[in-house]
Amino acid sequence: MKVNGQEISKEVLAKALLCDTPEELMALAKKEGFEITTEQAEAYLAEMEDIDLDSAQLKQVAGGGAEWILGL
Repeated sequence: MKVNGQEISKEVLAKALLCDTPEELMALAKKEGFEITTEQAEAYLAEMEDIDLDSAQLKQVAGGGAEWILGL
């Protein structure tokens, strides 16, 4: 998965799933070397609200295996 032309690792994506606010997501992105706008962070969080995870998917995310999001 890419953001602004930069590849995002599965580990960073899993951390992003734990963010509750655009500010948290923007801080994570900055820490990981990505720059995102408030609008991008809000859109990402809104998209994630619509995803219901079953227990197997929750275990994958907790362990860093977020392939289901990437469509792998």
